[in-house]
Amino acid sequence: MAAQKSSRFISGFGIQVLAAMVLGLALGLVARNLGPAEGQAGYALAETLHQIGVIFIQLLRVLVPPLVFTAIVASIANIAQLQNAARLVWRTLFWFAVTALIAVVIGIALGLILQPGLHTTVEAAAAVAPKTRGSWLDFLTSLVPLNILGIAASTKVTDGGASTSLSFNVLQIVVISLVTGVAALKVGEAGEAFLKFNASALAIVRKVLWWVIRLTPIGTIGLFGNAVAQYGWTTLGQLGAFTGAIYVGLALVLLVVYPTILALNGLNPIRFFQGAWPAIQLAFVSRSSIGTLPVTEAVTESSLGVPRAYAAFAVPLGATTKMDGCAAIYPAIAAIFVAQFFGVHLAWSDYFLIVFVSVIGSAATAGLTGAVVMLTLTLSTLGLPLEGVGLLLAIDPILDMGRTAVNVAGQALVPTIVAKREGILDLDVYNAGRVPVEAALHAAE
Repeated sequence: MAAQKSSRFISGFGIQVLAAMVLGLALGLVARNLGPAEGQAGYALAETLHQIGVIFIQLLRVLVPPLVFTAIVASIANIAQLQNAARLVWRTLFWFAVTALIAVVIGIALGLILQPGLHTTVEAAAAVAPKTRGSWLDFLTSLVPLNILGIAASTKVTDGGASTSLSFNVLQIVVISLVTGVAALKVGEAGEAFLKFNASALAIVRKVLWWVIRLTPIGTIGLFGNAVAQYGWTTLGQLGAFTGAIYVGLALVLLVVYPTILALNGLNPIRFFQGAWPAIQLAFVSRSSIGTLPVTEAVTESSLGVPRAYAAFAVPLGATTKMDGCAAIYPAIAAIFVAQFFGVHLAWSDYFLIVFVSVIGSAATAGLTGAVVMLTLTLSTLGLPLEGVGLLLAIDPILDMGRTAVNVAGQALVPTIVAKREGILDLDVYNAGRVPVEAALHAAE
Protein backbone atom coordinates (compact mmCIF):
# COMPACT_ATOMS: atom_id res chain seq x y z
CA MET A 1 0.00 0.00 0.00
CA ALA A 2 2.84 2.38 0.88
CA ALA A 3 4.61 1.56 -2.37
CA GLN A 4 1.40 2.21 -4.33
CA LYS A 5 0.92 5.62 -2.69
CA SER A 6 4.55 6.50 -3.34
CA SER A 7 4.18 5.54 -6.99
CA ARG A 8 1.09 7.73 -7.38
CA PHE A 9 2.88 10.61 -5.68
CA ILE A 10 5.90 10.40 -7.97
CA SER A 11 3.84 9.93 -11.13
CA GLY A 12 1.42 12.77 -10.31
CA PHE A 13 1.02 15.61 -12.75
CA GLY A 14 2.14 18.26 -10.27
CA ILE A 15 5.30 16.39 -9.30
CA GLN A 16 6.14 15.80 -12.95
CA VAL A 17 5.82 19.52 -13.72
CA LEU A 18 7.90 20.49 -10.69
CA ALA A 19 10.61 18.04 -11.71
CA ALA A 20 10.45 19.46 -15.24
CA MET A 21 10.89 22.97 -13.87
CA VAL A 22 14.00 21.90 -11.97
CA LEU A 23 15.43 20.22 -15.07
CA GLY A 24 14.52 23.22 -17.22
CA LEU A 25 16.21 25.54 -14.72
CA ALA A 26 19.38 23.45 -14.82
CA LEU A 27 19.46 23.26 -18.63
CA GLY A 28 18.66 26.98 -18.90
CA LEU A 29 21.53 27.88 -16.59
CA VAL A 30 23.90 25.67 -18.59
CA ALA A 31 22.82 27.30 -21.86
CA ARG A 32 23.16 30.79 -20.37
CA ASN A 33 26.63 30.11 -18.92
CA LEU A 34 27.81 28.73 -22.26
CA GLY A 35 26.27 31.67 -24.13
CA PRO A 36 22.74 31.47 -25.65
CA ALA A 37 23.39 33.80 -28.61
CA GLU A 38 23.95 32.50 -32.13
CA GLY A 39 27.55 31.39 -32.61
CA GLN A 40 28.08 30.71 -28.90
CA ALA A 41 28.49 27.28 -27.32
CA GLY A 42 25.07 27.28 -25.64
CA TYR A 43 23.10 28.37 -28.69
CA ALA A 44 22.04 24.86 -29.76
CA LEU A 45 20.74 24.01 -26.29
CA ALA A 46 18.97 27.36 -25.91
CA GLU A 47 17.36 27.03 -29.35
CA THR A 48 16.23 23.48 -28.57
CA LEU A 49 14.58 24.63 -25.34
CA HIS A 50 12.95 27.51 -27.21
CA GLN A 51 11.52 25.27 -29.93
CA ILE A 52 10.18 22.73 -27.43
CA GLY A 53 8.34 25.50 -25.57
CA VAL A 54 7.00 27.10 -28.75
CA ILE A 55 5.69 23.79 -30.11
CA PHE A 56 3.96 22.95 -26.83
CA ILE A 57 2.19 26.32 -26.63
CA GLN A 58 1.17 26.03 -30.29
CA LEU A 59 -0.37 22.63 -29.60
CA LEU A 60 -2.38 24.10 -26.73
CA ARG A 61 -3.42 27.21 -28.63
CA VAL A 62 -4.57 25.30 -31.70
CA LEU A 63 -7.15 23.53 -29.56
CA VAL A 64 -8.54 26.73 -28.05
CA PRO A 65 -10.82 27.82 -30.96
CA PRO A 66 -12.57 24.44 -31.40
CA LEU A 67 -12.76 23.93 -27.64
CA VAL A 68 -14.27 27.35 -26.94
CA PHE A 69 -16.73 27.08 -29.85
CA THR A 70 -17.99 23.55 -29.12
CA ALA A 71 -18.05 24.04 -25.33
CA ILE A 72 -20.03 27.29 -25.47
CA VAL A 73 -22.51 25.95 -28.05
CA ALA A 74 -22.98 22.90 -25.83
CA SER A 75 -23.44 25.16 -22.79
CA ILE A 76 -26.12 27.15 -24.63
CA ALA A 77 -27.87 23.89 -25.45
CA ASN A 78 -27.87 23.00 -21.75
CA ILE A 79 -28.63 26.49 -20.47
CA ALA A 80 -32.23 25.52 -19.75
CA GLN A 81 -30.86 23.44 -16.88
CA LEU A 82 -29.64 26.60 -15.17
CA GLN A 83 -32.02 29.11 -13.65
CA ASN A 84 -31.48 32.84 -14.02
CA ALA A 85 -28.84 32.58 -16.76
CA ALA A 86 -28.86 36.35 -17.31
CA ARG A 87 -28.14 36.94 -13.63
CA LEU A 88 -25.20 34.53 -13.86
CA VAL A 89 -23.70 36.66 -16.63
CA TRP A 90 -24.09 39.93 -14.74
CA ARG A 91 -22.82 38.49 -11.49
CA THR A 92 -19.79 37.12 -13.31
CA LEU A 93 -18.98 40.56 -14.70
CA PHE A 94 -19.61 42.11 -11.28
CA TRP A 95 -17.10 39.83 -9.57
CA PHE A 96 -14.61 40.40 -12.39
CA ALA A 97 -14.81 44.10 -11.54
CA VAL A 98 -14.73 43.66 -7.74
CA THR A 99 -11.58 41.55 -7.72
CA ALA A 100 -9.90 43.84 -10.27
CA LEU A 101 -10.74 46.85 -8.10
CA ILE A 102 -9.14 45.27 -5.04
CA ALA A 103 -6.06 44.27 -7.04
CA VAL A 104 -5.49 47.73 -8.53
CA VAL A 105 -5.87 49.42 -5.12
CA ILE A 106 -3.18 47.08 -3.78
CA GLY A 107 -0.99 47.94 -6.76
CA ILE A 108 -1.36 51.69 -6.20
CA ALA A 109 -0.61 51.34 -2.48
CA LEU A 110 2.55 49.33 -3.15
CA GLY A 111 3.69 51.80 -5.81
CA LEU A 112 3.34 54.70 -3.38
CA ILE A 113 4.90 52.88 -0.42
CA LEU A 114 7.84 51.16 -2.15
CA GLN A 115 8.46 53.92 -4.75
CA PRO A 116 10.15 51.61 -7.29
CA GLY A 117 10.76 54.47 -9.75
CA LEU A 118 13.04 56.19 -7.23
CA HIS A 119 14.99 53.03 -6.40
CA THR A 120 16.26 51.88 -9.76
CA THR A 121 19.58 51.99 -11.56
CA VAL A 122 18.17 51.40 -15.05
CA GLU A 123 19.53 53.81 -17.66
CA ALA A 124 17.21 56.38 -19.21
CA ALA A 125 18.58 55.34 -22.60
CA ALA A 126 16.56 52.14 -22.26
CA ALA A 127 13.33 54.14 -22.64
CA VAL A 128 11.77 53.14 -25.96
CA ALA A 129 8.17 53.58 -27.09
CA PRO A 130 6.49 50.25 -27.98
CA LYS A 131 5.10 49.56 -31.43
CA THR A 132 1.84 48.10 -30.11
CA ARG A 133 -0.50 50.29 -28.09
CA GLY A 134 -3.81 49.83 -26.34
CA SER A 135 -6.89 51.72 -27.47
CA TRP A 136 -10.35 52.20 -26.00
CA LEU A 137 -11.81 51.38 -29.42
CA ASP A 138 -10.20 47.93 -29.40
CA PHE A 139 -12.98 46.49 -27.24
CA LEU A 140 -15.74 47.54 -29.63
CA THR A 141 -13.86 46.35 -32.70
CA SER A 142 -12.88 43.08 -31.03
CA LEU A 143 -16.54 42.27 -30.36
CA VAL A 144 -17.33 42.26 -34.09
CA PRO A 145 -15.92 39.11 -35.73
CA LEU A 146 -13.68 39.63 -38.74
CA ASN A 147 -14.93 36.34 -40.16
CA ILE A 148 -16.92 33.29 -39.10
CA LEU A 149 -13.79 31.68 -37.63
CA GLY A 150 -12.58 34.69 -35.62
CA ILE A 151 -9.19 34.46 -37.34
CA ALA A 152 -7.02 37.41 -38.38
CA ALA A 153 -3.93 37.50 -40.60
CA SER A 154 -1.03 39.91 -40.35
CA THR A 155 1.87 40.40 -42.75
CA LYS A 156 5.30 41.60 -41.69
CA VAL A 157 7.66 42.96 -44.33
CA THR A 158 11.40 42.85 -43.65
CA ASP A 159 14.58 43.11 -45.69
CA GLY A 160 14.57 39.35 -46.07
CA GLY A 161 11.04 39.24 -47.47
CA ALA A 162 7.50 39.10 -46.15
CA SER A 163 5.90 36.67 -43.72
CA THR A 164 2.23 36.19 -42.90
CA SER A 165 0.95 34.86 -39.58
CA LEU A 166 -2.52 33.88 -38.41
CA SER A 167 -4.01 34.59 -35.00
CA PHE A 168 -7.40 34.11 -33.39
CA ASN A 169 -9.44 36.40 -31.17
CA VAL A 170 -11.03 34.41 -28.35
CA LEU A 171 -13.56 37.13 -27.58
CA GLN A 172 -14.81 37.03 -31.18
CA ILE A 173 -15.03 33.23 -30.98
CA VAL A 174 -17.09 33.60 -27.80
CA VAL A 175 -19.49 35.97 -29.62
CA ILE A 176 -19.74 33.64 -32.63
CA SER A 177 -20.36 30.65 -30.36
CA LEU A 178 -23.08 32.41 -28.36
CA VAL A 179 -24.92 33.49 -31.52
CA THR A 180 -24.61 30.03 -33.07
CA GLY A 181 -25.82 28.26 -29.93
CA VAL A 182 -28.84 30.53 -29.53
CA ALA A 183 -29.69 30.18 -33.23
CA ALA A 184 -29.47 26.38 -33.00
CA LEU A 185 -32.00 26.41 -30.17
CA LYS A 186 -34.30 28.88 -31.93
CA VAL A 187 -34.64 26.78 -35.09
CA GLY A 188 -35.89 23.88 -33.01
CA GLU A 189 -35.86 20.44 -34.62
CA ALA A 190 -33.69 21.63 -37.52
CA GLY A 191 -30.88 22.42 -35.07
CA GLU A 192 -30.92 19.12 -33.18
CA ALA A 193 -28.60 17.35 -35.61
CA PHE A 194 -26.11 20.21 -35.39
CA LEU A 195 -26.17 20.17 -31.59
CA LYS A 196 -25.55 16.40 -31.58
CA PHE A 197 -22.64 16.87 -33.98
CA ASN A 198 -21.30 19.65 -31.78
CA ALA A 199 -21.46 17.40 -28.71
CA SER A 200 -19.49 14.71 -30.57
CA ALA A 201 -16.95 17.27 -31.76
CA LEU A 202 -16.52 18.54 -28.18
CA ALA A 203 -15.78 15.01 -26.95
CA ILE A 204 -13.16 14.58 -29.69
CA VAL A 205 -11.51 17.92 -28.93
CA ARG A 206 -11.29 17.07 -25.24
CA LYS A 207 -9.68 13.72 -26.04
CA VAL A 208 -7.04 15.39 -28.22
CA LEU A 209 -6.54 17.95 -25.48
CA TRP A 210 -5.77 15.17 -23.01
CA TRP A 211 -3.07 13.88 -25.35
CA VAL A 212 -1.48 17.33 -25.50
CA ILE A 213 -1.70 17.88 -21.73
CA ARG A 214 0.32 14.71 -21.21
CA LEU A 215 3.19 16.54 -22.88
CA THR A 216 3.14 19.29 -20.24
CA PRO A 217 6.31 18.14 -18.41
CA ILE A 218 8.24 18.19 -21.69
CA GLY A 219 6.82 21.57 -22.59
CA THR A 220 7.70 22.86 -19.13
CA ILE A 221 11.35 21.94 -19.62
CA GLY A 222 11.44 23.98 -22.81
CA LEU A 223 9.46 26.96 -21.52
CA PHE A 224 11.20 27.35 -18.19
CA GLY A 225 14.63 26.50 -19.57
CA ASN A 226 14.31 29.02 -22.38
CA ALA A 227 13.22 31.78 -19.97
CA VAL A 228 16.32 31.20 -17.84
CA ALA A 229 18.64 30.89 -20.85
CA GLN A 230 17.41 34.04 -22.55
CA TYR A 231 16.79 36.34 -19.61
CA GLY A 232 18.56 34.86 -16.62
CA TRP A 233 18.22 36.73 -13.36
CA THR A 234 20.90 39.39 -13.75
CA THR A 235 18.48 41.89 -15.28
CA LEU A 236 16.51 41.91 -12.03
CA GLY A 237 19.28 43.87 -10.30
CA GLN A 238 18.52 47.22 -11.92
CA LEU A 239 14.78 46.84 -11.42
CA GLY A 240 14.82 44.93 -8.15
CA ALA A 241 12.44 47.29 -6.34
CA PHE A 242 9.96 47.21 -9.22
CA THR A 243 10.13 43.41 -9.49
CA GLY A 244 9.70 43.06 -5.75
CA ALA A 245 6.68 45.38 -5.74
CA ILE A 246 5.02 43.39 -8.54
CA TYR A 247 5.54 40.02 -6.87
CA VAL A 248 4.48 41.32 -3.45
CA GLY A 249 1.28 42.60 -5.06
CA LEU A 250 0.69 39.33 -6.88
CA ALA A 251 1.27 37.38 -3.68
CA LEU A 252 -1.18 39.56 -1.74
CA VAL A 253 -3.90 39.03 -4.34
CA LEU A 254 -3.28 35.29 -4.73
CA LEU A 255 -2.62 34.38 -1.09
CA VAL A 256 -4.65 36.97 0.84
CA VAL A 257 -7.41 38.51 -1.28
CA TYR A 258 -8.59 35.35 -3.02
CA PRO A 259 -8.59 33.19 0.17
CA THR A 260 -10.47 35.94 2.03
CA ILE A 261 -13.16 36.13 -0.67
CA LEU A 262 -13.48 32.34 -0.65
CA ALA A 263 -13.75 32.22 3.15
CA LEU A 264 -16.36 34.99 3.20
CA ASN A 265 -18.42 32.91 0.79
CA GLY A 266 -18.16 29.79 2.93
CA LEU A 267 -15.56 28.00 0.81
CA ASN A 268 -12.34 26.41 2.01
CA PRO A 269 -9.42 28.30 0.35
CA ILE A 270 -7.13 25.27 0.60
CA ARG A 271 -9.60 23.18 -1.36
CA PHE A 272 -9.74 25.86 -4.05
CA PHE A 273 -5.99 25.92 -4.53
CA GLN A 274 -5.86 22.13 -4.51
CA GLY A 275 -8.40 22.06 -7.30
CA ALA A 276 -7.06 24.97 -9.36
CA TRP A 277 -3.36 24.20 -8.85
CA PRO A 278 -2.78 22.33 -12.16
CA ALA A 279 -4.01 25.37 -14.13
CA ILE A 280 -2.11 27.86 -11.95
CA GLN A 281 1.05 25.81 -12.29
CA LEU A 282 0.76 25.52 -16.07
CA ALA A 283 0.00 29.25 -16.33
CA PHE A 284 3.21 30.08 -14.48
CA VAL A 285 5.45 28.12 -16.83
CA SER A 286 3.54 28.80 -20.07
CA ARG A 287 2.89 32.54 -19.47
CA SER A 288 -0.34 32.20 -21.48
CA SER A 289 -3.90 32.44 -20.15
CA ILE A 290 -5.20 31.34 -23.55
CA GLY A 291 -2.83 28.39 -23.69
CA THR A 292 -3.88 27.37 -20.19
CA LEU A 293 -7.60 27.84 -20.95
CA PRO A 294 -8.36 24.14 -21.66
CA VAL A 295 -6.87 23.08 -18.32
CA THR A 296 -8.52 25.98 -16.45
CA GLU A 297 -11.91 24.97 -17.76
CA ALA A 298 -11.35 21.30 -16.96
CA VAL A 299 -10.33 21.84 -13.33
CA THR A 300 -13.07 24.46 -12.78
CA GLU A 301 -15.66 21.89 -13.75
CA SER A 302 -14.24 18.64 -12.37
CA SER A 303 -12.21 19.80 -9.37
CA LEU A 304 -14.10 22.88 -8.20
CA GLY A 305 -17.64 21.69 -8.93
CA VAL A 306 -18.79 24.50 -11.26
CA PRO A 307 -21.54 23.29 -13.64
CA ARG A 308 -20.23 22.70 -17.16
CA ALA A 309 -22.97 24.79 -18.77
CA TYR A 310 -21.81 27.84 -16.78
CA ALA A 311 -18.06 27.15 -16.74
CA ALA A 312 -17.98 26.78 -20.53
CA PHE A 313 -19.11 30.39 -20.77
CA ALA A 314 -17.41 32.03 -17.78
CA VAL A 315 -13.90 30.59 -18.12
CA PRO A 316 -13.30 31.55 -21.79
CA LEU A 317 -14.72 35.01 -21.08
CA GLY A 318 -12.38 35.31 -18.11
CA ALA A 319 -9.40 34.23 -20.21
CA THR A 320 -9.89 37.32 -22.37
CA THR A 321 -11.08 39.96 -19.89
CA LYS A 322 -10.23 38.77 -16.34
CA MET A 323 -6.57 39.64 -15.72
CA ASP A 324 -5.85 40.76 -12.16
CA GLY A 325 -2.13 40.27 -12.75
CA CYS A 326 -1.68 41.85 -16.18
CA ALA A 327 -4.49 44.40 -16.08
CA ALA A 328 -4.59 45.50 -12.43
CA ILE A 329 -1.47 44.93 -10.31
CA TYR A 330 1.06 45.39 -13.11
CA PRO A 331 -0.21 48.55 -14.86
CA ALA A 332 -0.88 50.27 -11.51
CA ILE A 333 2.64 49.77 -10.18
CA ALA A 334 4.24 50.28 -13.62
CA ALA A 335 2.42 53.58 -14.20
CA ILE A 336 3.58 54.89 -10.82
CA PHE A 337 7.11 53.64 -11.61
CA VAL A 338 7.15 55.55 -14.92
CA ALA A 339 5.81 58.71 -13.27
CA GLN A 340 8.44 58.53 -10.53
CA PHE A 341 11.24 57.78 -12.98
CA PHE A 342 10.43 60.76 -15.20
CA GLY A 343 9.60 63.03 -12.28
CA VAL A 344 5.92 63.47 -13.20
CA HIS A 345 3.60 64.34 -10.33
CA LEU A 346 0.36 62.33 -10.19
CA ALA A 347 -2.73 63.99 -8.75
CA TRP A 348 -5.55 62.15 -6.98
CA SER A 349 -7.54 62.27 -10.20
CA ASP A 350 -4.73 60.33 -11.91
CA TYR A 351 -5.00 57.53 -9.38
CA PHE A 352 -8.74 57.34 -10.00
CA LEU A 353 -7.93 57.06 -13.71
CA ILE A 354 -5.58 54.16 -12.97
CA VAL A 355 -8.42 52.44 -11.12
CA PHE A 356 -10.86 53.10 -13.96
CA VAL A 357 -8.49 51.84 -16.66
CA SER A 358 -7.60 48.71 -14.68
CA VAL A 359 -11.20 47.76 -13.90
CA ILE A 360 -12.68 48.62 -17.30
CA GLY A 361 -9.64 48.68 -19.56
CA SER A 362 -8.94 44.95 -19.58
CA ALA A 363 -11.99 44.64 -21.81
CA ALA A 364 -10.47 47.25 -24.13
CA THR A 365 -7.47 44.98 -24.67
CA ALA A 366 -9.47 41.77 -24.99
CA GLY A 367 -8.74 41.51 -28.70
CA LEU A 368 -5.01 41.91 -28.15
CA THR A 369 -2.37 40.16 -26.09
CA GLY A 370 0.24 41.02 -23.53
CA ALA A 371 0.48 43.25 -20.49
CA VAL A 372 2.42 45.80 -22.56
CA VAL A 373 -0.80 46.70 -24.41
CA MET A 374 -2.61 47.27 -21.11
CA LEU A 375 0.30 49.35 -19.81
CA THR A 376 0.35 51.59 -22.89
CA LEU A 377 -3.40 52.13 -22.49
CA THR A 378 -2.84 53.21 -18.89
CA LEU A 379 0.11 55.48 -19.70
CA SER A 380 -1.64 57.14 -22.63
CA THR A 381 -4.77 57.75 -20.54
CA LEU A 382 -2.64 59.42 -17.85
CA GLY A 383 -0.53 61.32 -20.38
CA LEU A 384 2.70 59.66 -19.20
CA PRO A 385 5.64 59.00 -21.57
CA LEU A 386 5.09 55.78 -23.50
CA GLU A 387 8.88 55.46 -23.69
CA GLY A 388 8.68 54.29 -20.08
CA VAL A 389 7.49 50.90 -21.36
CA GLY A 390 10.95 50.26 -22.78
CA LEU A 391 12.45 50.50 -19.30
CA LEU A 392 10.53 47.43 -18.19
CA LEU A 393 10.73 45.16 -21.24
CA ALA A 394 13.98 43.48 -20.17
CA ILE A 395 12.33 41.74 -17.20
CA ASP A 396 8.81 41.38 -18.61
CA PRO A 397 9.06 37.59 -19.18
CA ILE A 398 10.09 37.07 -15.56
CA LEU A 399 7.17 39.17 -14.33
CA ASP A 400 4.79 37.52 -16.77
CA MET A 401 5.13 34.17 -15.02
CA GLY A 402 3.60 35.49 -11.81
CA ARG A 403 1.09 37.73 -13.60
CA THR A 404 -0.31 34.86 -15.64
CA ALA A 405 -0.58 32.57 -12.62
CA VAL A 406 -2.70 35.20 -10.83
CA ASN A 407 -4.75 35.78 -13.99
CA VAL A 408 -5.67 32.11 -14.25
CA ALA A 409 -6.37 31.77 -10.53
CA GLY A 410 -8.85 34.64 -10.85
CA GLN A 411 -10.41 33.08 -13.94
CA ALA A 412 -11.18 29.94 -11.89
CA LEU A 413 -12.11 31.87 -8.74
CA VAL A 414 -14.95 34.02 -10.10
CA PRO A 415 -17.04 31.16 -11.62
CA THR A 416 -16.59 29.26 -8.37
CA ILE A 417 -17.78 32.21 -6.26
CA VAL A 418 -20.74 32.98 -8.53
CA ALA A 419 -21.77 29.33 -8.65
CA LYS A 420 -21.63 29.13 -4.85
CA ARG A 421 -23.71 32.30 -4.39
CA GLU A 422 -26.28 31.05 -6.92
CA GLY A 423 -26.55 27.67 -5.24
CA ILE A 424 -25.37 25.67 -8.24
CA LEU A 425 -21.88 24.74 -7.04
CA ASP A 426 -21.38 21.02 -6.39
CA LEU A 427 -20.00 21.26 -2.86
CA ASP A 428 -19.27 17.53 -2.70
CA VAL A 429 -16.90 17.89 -5.65
CA TYR A 430 -15.39 21.10 -4.27
CA ASN A 431 -14.77 19.69 -0.80
CA ALA A 432 -13.38 16.42 -2.12
CA GLY A 433 -10.04 18.09 -2.73
CA ARG A 434 -7.86 18.07 -5.80
CA VAL A 435 -8.78 15.80 -8.68
CA PRO A 436 -5.71 14.76 -10.69
CA VAL A 437 -5.61 16.72 -13.92
CA GLU A 438 -5.79 13.45 -15.83
CA ALA A 439 -9.10 12.61 -14.17
CA ALA A 440 -10.38 16.15 -14.58
CA LEU A 441 -9.77 16.08 -18.31
CA HIS A 442 -11.28 12.62 -18.67
CA ALA A 443 -14.34 13.72 -16.70
CA ALA A 444 -14.69 16.75 -18.95
CA GLU A 445 -14.88 14.58 -22.06
